Amino acid sequence: MEDIVAMPWESIYTALNEKGYALLPQVLSADECRHLSGLYADPDLYRNTINMQRYRFGKGEYKYFNYPLPPTIQVLREMLYTPLAKLANAWMQKLGMDITYPGDHKALVAHCHDHDQPRPTPLILRYEAGGFNTLHQDLYGAVYFPFQVVFVLSQAGKDHEGGEFVLTEQVPRAQSKAEVLQPNQGDALIFTTNFRPVKGSRGYYRATMKHGVSEVKSGVRYSLGIIFHDAA
Repeated sequence: MEDIVAMPWESIYTALNEKGYALLPQVLSADECRHLSGLYADPDLYRNTINMQRYRFGKGEYKYFNYPLPPTIQVLREMLYTPLAKLANAWMQKLGMDITYPGDHKALVAHCHDHDQPRPTPLILRYEAGGFNTLHQDLYGAVYFPFQVVFVLSQAGKDHEGGEFVLTEQVPRAQSKAEVLQPNQGDALIFTTNFRPVKGSRGYYRATMKHGVSEVKSGVRYSLGIIFHDAA
């Protein structure tokens, strides 16, 4: 695993400010990706399994981890949170929102639990041929953190074809803009959970963002989602 603290955070902040996402190459090794994908088969690790067709979320399956989280996932969640909290607070200030995020992830989790959001949200997603994920936002209650991270555990062109990551941005009184990304195995994509601040003629306004996955044409695609707030 790459040293989270040593990542080029100023460049990451710039990308998040300008585009609402930042791509971090090769954060996880191929062995770490295979290990995390392998966790999918252990039912004791999960609190819930979601069939996406049942809820019209798309086609595929994902599983929410239970507490305690696997060590690698716990470390990633805590280490990524702290530098992102700095930018999260800057965003809230720009938008005039009365929200301050603590510098320590354990404090955010405690705040979630105090507001009846006690269930962990990190998850692994699995798509077979024909699988996809409709555009959505991962909001699970009144308390939310404005960033989340997806780790690509499979290699496009080898393990699967298709299955691109899709981001859309909607600004007031304009059509939506789409970005289509195909990160490599081990890459991490940090992106905004629900909006990013955009500077206009009268100050900052919110550009609403959603994310999803395009259709997997063949093979199997795994990814790990790290959401920092817990669920109701």
